[in-house]
Amino acid sequence: MKINKRASAIVLGGLLTVAAGTLFAQASGLTRTLVGKADVSVPGREAVVARVEVAAGAKAGRHTHPGDEISYVMEGDVTLLVDGQPPKQVKAGESFVVPAGVVHDAHNNGSAAVKLVGVYVVEKGKPLATPAP
Repeated sequence: MKINKRASAIVLGGLLTVAAGTLFAQASGLTRTLVGKADVSVPGREAVVARVEVAAGAKAGRHTHPGDEISYVMEGDVTLLVDGQPPKQVKAGESFVVPAGVVHDAHNNGSAAVKLVGVYVVEKGKPLATPAP
C-alpha cells in the first residue's frame, strides 16, 4: 500500500510540474518541447534537451532555471535580456549561455517565430523553469 501511495504522489507531482510548465509557456508566448533527458557526470544534475519556440511578437517572460541554459538559435533572431547585462540580439546560427538562477527573458520583435535548441544542465527533481518577477 505504501508503494502505491508513493507512486501516486510521484506521478501526481510530475503531472503538476508538466502542467505548471505548460501554463507558463502558454501564458508567455514560449513553447518548450522536451526531446531528451539524461544523467550527466555531475551528481544530482541532468541534461534536458528541448525545442524552444518564441512566437512572433511574443516575450518568453522573466524566468530562471535550476541550472545552466545553453541555447542555439536555429531560426529568427531574439533579444536576450539577462539581469545585470545589456540587451543582446542573438541571430540564427548564434548561441548564448545563461547561468543557473539568473533571471532572464527573450523578446521576439519579429513577424515569425524564433526557433531554438535549448540544453539545460539542471538539478534533478526541480521544475525546468520558474517565473520571476
